[in-house]
This record gives sequence, C-alpha cells and structure tokens, in this order.
Amino acid sequence: MHSSISISELNQLIKSALETQLEPTYWVVGELTDFRVAGAGHAYFELVEKAGNTVLAKIRGNLWSFAYREIAERFQSATGTHLKTGMKVLAQVAVSFHPLYGLSANVKDIDPSFSLGERARLRQETIDRLTQEGLLTLNASQTLPEVLQKIAIISSPTAAGYGDFVQQIDRNSSGFKIYHKLYPAAMQGNDASASITEALKRIGAQKNSLGIEAVVIIRGGGAQLDLDCFDQYDLAREIATFSLPVLTGIGHERDETIADLVAHTRLKTPTAVAEFILSSFREFEDNLRIQWTRLERMIQGQLRQEQTLLEGQFQRLKSLGLRLNSSSTDKLQSLEKRLKSTMRSNLESQKSTLTHLEKNLQKSALGLQQRSALQLTQIKKSLSQLDPRSILKRGYSRTEINGVPVDNLPLEVGQELDTYTSKNKIKSIIKSIENHG
Repeated sequence: MHSSISISELNQLIKSALETQLEPTYWVVGELTDFRVAGAGHAYFELVEKAGNTVLAKIRGNLWSFAYREIAERFQSATGTHLKTGMKVLAQVAVSFHPLYGLSANVKDIDPSFSLGERARLRQETIDRLTQEGLLTLNASQTLPEVLQKIAIISSPTAAGYGDFVQQIDRNSSGFKIYHKLYPAAMQGNDASASITEALKRIGAQKNSLGIEAVVIIRGGGAQLDLDCFDQYDLAREIATFSLPVLTGIGHERDETIADLVAHTRLKTPTAVAEFILSSFREFEDNLRIQWTRLERMIQGQLRQEQTLLEGQFQRLKSLGLRLNSSSTDKLQSLEKRLKSTMRSNLESQKSTLTHLEKNLQKSALGLQQRSALQLTQIKKSLSQLDPRSILKRGYSRTEINGVPVDNLPLEVGQELDTYTSKNKIKSIIKSIENHG
C-alpha cells in the first residue's frame, strides 16, 4: 500500500516551499479584473496577463483595507482616478498560499507613474496609426454648415455637462431655435467606446430622415484615466470616418483626447460647444447686417446718381416745355375736353352696369329668401307630424307600465296599465292576453 499524506499536509508543504523559494516581494505588470471593495474595506480582484484579448495567465489578488486606503489615495492623487477594472498596473506583490483559500498575490504597493506612462504609450501608438491611415484630419475635411440648425447629441442623459449644454442652447438670449436629439451612451468605463460607436451608427441611420447636420459628443471634465475610452482606436476611427462633422466637448482645457484630435472641431467643454453653435447664428446675423448695410449704401448712391440725372432731364424738359407752351395750349385744351368727355361716358357706363348688377343681386336675394322660407315651412311641417302629441291628436294612444312602453315588457294578466290619449290618462287592468305576433 502506498504511503499518503493529508490534503492539509500537502498544502502546508506547498506553503513552506513557496516561503523558502520565493522572494518576499515581486513587481509584476497586470490588468485588474473583477475589482471590488468589500464592506470591511478589503479590495479583491484578479491580476491578468493578456496577449490582445487572450488571457495568458492570472492570479487572485488581495489588497487589505489598511494598505488599500493608503495606496488608493496616493494613486488617485497622482492619476486623478480610482483603481478599477480594466486598468493596467505595476504592482508589488507578495505571493502567499493559504491551505484553505489557495494561492494569492497580496498587493503591497502600486506605482501610479506606470499607469500614466502606459496610457501615454498606448495613446501615441494610436495617434501614429491614425496618422499613417490618413484618418487624423479626415473628419475635419467635412463641410460644416454656416449655421447649425439640427444636431445629434451623444451624452449620458444624467450628465451635468449635457444639462448645461441643453439649457444654454434652449434658453439663449437671442431666441435662436436649434433642433437637437439625444442619443444616450455611456461616457466612461469599459463599455463607453462601444456605446458611443453604437450611438454614431444610430445617428448615421437616421441623419437623412431627421436632417441632422452635425454630431456633438459632450461629457464634461473628468480624471485622465476616466477619459481613456476616448483614446481607443475603434472609436477614433468611427469619428474620423463619420459622414457628418463631429464636434467634441468632453473634457477640461487640460485634457485632449484622441477623439478630440480626429473630430472636426474640438472645444473645451459642453458649454463651449453650445457657445460655438450659437456664435454661428450671431456671425450669420452680423454678415447679413453687413451685407444689408453695403446694399443700402449702394442703393443710396445709385439713387443720388439717378436723382442728379432726373434733375438734369427735368430742367431740359422744362425748357422745352416753355418753348412749346404757346403752340401746344390749344392742343392741350382740346385733349382736355376729349378726356373729360371720355371720362363722363365711362362713368355713365359704369353707373349703368352697377345699377343692373344691383337689380340682379336683389332679385337673387329675394329668390333665395323665398326658397329658404318654403324649405323652412316644409321642415316645420315634417317635424310637427313627428311630434308624439300630433300622433295622439290623430286618435292614437300610448300604453305604459310604470313609465315603460308595453311593447318592451313581458305582459301578465292582472297588471295595471296606463293609457295616454291626447286629453286623458286611463288606468286599466289586463284580463287576457292574445299573441298576434
């Protein structure tokens, strides 16, 4: 029979071997997955090594509450964001083996400068790829309308930046009217890039039916690492190749994402985007005002020139008129007489025509009145014939039981009937019933 040991003894051997063979700590690079903080303040996660989307190795990680508070505060102070799932970190770990819980890496420290440096390296690689593919300035080549009147907005509906943007657009002091439609999307986190890309696809499908002229992506400020989704290649390519101009307002002045670089127009904040759109209206109005002023001045100059020409013509005509006055007086008097005669003839003709029209109108109105009176008499006669009292006066009667016509009731011998004639109400009792139906 083979000799054996217990599981706990085997685990103790493993624990002892690890403690004697491994260094106290190691610095390792890995991606945080399933990162969560328990109620007691301990952080639990997995450190994962990947090649693309393929997981090559992983180890369970712990960050005990006392160390977690200090490391998390220092990391946030340096990077402007919290430790979270999807973040690549350089961590100092001590490998431990628990007989019950197995192998784990207890994190002793995390270097925030590595996360910032890794982010910068990946960002530059993405910029270089977009430049090589000719995408960095592609969306900027789109023609932006002189005045933006219909826009699609990609944002979180609960974001303060979105609320500020809509309020500034809708309540502008000049009363400009801008149609806008929200396409909700996640604006941070692992799903943000795919969510924004999907929103762009929905806009692309509806842009023609809605008459959309441009897309606005707004978020507001945030920590550097919270904006990582806007540095991803897939989202940048979607923006760069989109068929409408894309305007961004997704960070503060100190932040410039790759999405900003490939967009048609990059502005600092959502309110800056709103002001940019409103300024297009004001600039259009100013240009119209300038054109109007130029046109007005040109017309005034033309009028002055024409006035001078007219005055010259008037003086020449006046001189000519004086010379022709004596010989033309008789002709003018004759023309005046003919004109007066013609006018009197026309007036008499018009007067005769009006008199004839008046008579025809009176005749037509009288005929219409007579026909309407005859129709009204016929209607009154028809209504009188339908009056129940008229029917009773012709010798008919109406019989009821408790106010209900007997035709609508099952009848029984002994029931009391109320019979109404035009002058009397008669009470009677049913003695027999014969069915004639």
